[in-house]
Amino acid sequence: MQGKKDFKEKLHNLLVRWKIGLFMRNAVPRSIQVTILISFTVVALVCMLGMGIALYERFLVRSERMLTESAQLTLDQTVLNLEVYLRNMRRMSDAIYYNVIKDQDMNVSSPIEQMDFLYEANKDYLTSLALYTEEGELLSASPVGVEKPGVDVTEQNWFKRALSRPENLHFSLPHVQNIFVDDPTFRYYWVISLSRAVELGGRGVPEQGVLLVDMNYAVIEQMMEGVNDNTNKSYVYLCDSLGNIIYHPMLMQIAAGLYNENSAAAASYDDGSIKEKFMGDNRIVTVKTMSYTGWKLVSVIPGSNPYYGMKDIRYFVIMVLSITLLAMLILNRMVANRVTRPITMLNNSIMEIEMGRSDPAVYIGGPSEIEHLGRTLKSSYEQIERLMKDMVESQEEKRKSELDALQSQINPHFLYNTLDSIVWMIEGEKYDDAVFMITQLASLFRVSLSGGKTIIPIEDEIRHAGNYMNIQKVRFKDAFTVTFDIDERIKNLCTVKLIVQPILENAVYYGVKDMEDGEISVRGFLGDDGDVYIRVSDNGFGMSGEETALLLTDNSRVRKKGSGVGLINVQRRIQLRFGQQYGLVIESEPDEGTSVTIHLPAIECNEENRKMLESGRESESEG
Repeated sequence: MQGKKDFKEKLHNLLVRWKIGLFMRNAVPRSIQVTILISFTVVALVCMLGMGIALYERFLVRSERMLTESAQLTLDQTVLNLEVYLRNMRRMSDAIYYNVIKDQDMNVSSPIEQMDFLYEANKDYLTSLALYTEEGELLSASPVGVEKPGVDVTEQNWFKRALSRPENLHFSLPHVQNIFVDDPTFRYYWVISLSRAVELGGRGVPEQGVLLVDMNYAVIEQMMEGVNDNTNKSYVYLCDSLGNIIYHPMLMQIAAGLYNENSAAAASYDDGSIKEKFMGDNRIVTVKTMSYTGWKLVSVIPGSNPYYGMKDIRYFVIMVLSITLLAMLILNRMVANRVTRPITMLNNSIMEIEMGRSDPAVYIGGPSEIEHLGRTLKSSYEQIERLMKDMVESQEEKRKSELDALQSQINPHFLYNTLDSIVWMIEGEKYDDAVFMITQLASLFRVSLSGGKTIIPIEDEIRHAGNYMNIQKVRFKDAFTVTFDIDERIKNLCTVKLIVQPILENAVYYGVKDMEDGEISVRGFLGDDGDVYIRVSDNGFGMSGEETALLLTDNSRVRKKGSGVGLINVQRRIQLRFGQQYGLVIESEPDEGTSVTIHLPAIECNEENRKMLESGRESESEG
């Protein structure tokens, strides 16, 4: 029976290892379906991320190009408007110089009338016109104004620059007009001064002078404000070739130190667009240089610009990726299910085999590789089943032969000793004792034979033990007493026959035979664990612990008395039928006696259980 258990365990381990080797290639258990699903999803996700990044980058480049083109068009139009305005101012300056001043005899007349006429014609764009000598003397001004006391124009930049480079026109930075005080409203005007060197005639010798045209800064400001009238955080500003700001939408904040502008770097850029990082912000700067003045018109698109930042495009790309990923997950799930379904069904077949189901349905189908595995598995299982059946039958035959051999050791020895006693009684003319002995012997052998059965009720086994002790008491002339105390609940439970008699025999020959008040007790009961216990105790000489341990382990000890059958015989017969957890427990102390306890499972001795135990199959009810 134990060999069958060991074989089942080996078969189970073999199937587990086969399954692991077939389906589990990684250290972490993971189904093929999950592996395929994860692999497909990761590949799809990587591809979609790459596609999304490429799409986003393409949209970003396209958006940047559109923004820079739009900025370039805005700058071109603004530069055109500013250049038209500045060109008109230059033409007016040329008209005053060439048509009025150059041919005018300053000793005879003043060009005031012509200057007033030109001023009136362009007063929306002008603040004032003035003509000075090389020494800073005011010759004429329009509208007529009074110079501020203490003003020395020769110290002012526009005057110096005009005389230092007489061949050019010179434009100043925005400043407050600080020469005349004839405005009754006491208003101060922001102007941009156009100054040029002129030749004064009619004074005997050639003499240089300076023509000053104060342009109304508000005109340029209005043009620039029209360009900056937007809500997308982009802006345009104007600076000179050195980076000095002429106009900026946040000029007041810059003047107050609340904002900075990278105008010096912008002034050094060539015309076109460039990306720069200023104060931690990535932005696009587009530069356009104006003719005549060398001024730089600069467009700035900060990174926080909603169009430059591509916020909407990011949301669009994320939405497309999310929808595509969801679709790929669903598709991957369907593909993974279709690919792994045959493998899953084959795995379920292996699980049925592992659980020990009889005649499991092994899946054979799917791709040719899976179908071949299924056929191989089914063939292997059928072959293992045949081998197991043959081995179990072989083990059972071997076990029965061993039981028969052990059983055959008991009867001849006991029969020889009993017959010897009967002969001794007849020779001593103790015919009544001899008749009693023969009657008890006949009853004993009826139980011993038991119709060829090995498994009998405990009641029959106790009756057999009683017959044996009756014979022994006659042989030893009642030199000891025997008591039986058997619980009624265990009498109809199963036991292997002839297991109590060898223990009683040892109790007689090695315990109480030579005592005057020898006592032997046989007690049968149900333990707390529900199993059956039959305890044979005597008050004999007992033995040491070393000798007690050898009774069930050393089969080489020579028996000098009794049947010659040791307790090992009883132990092996019990364990061969019921398992290794059952058998004998021996307790003994020198001069205090010996106690041998038989431990059996509580199995009702009906015909079904008896046949099952006789055939060698352990009862499922036993567990």
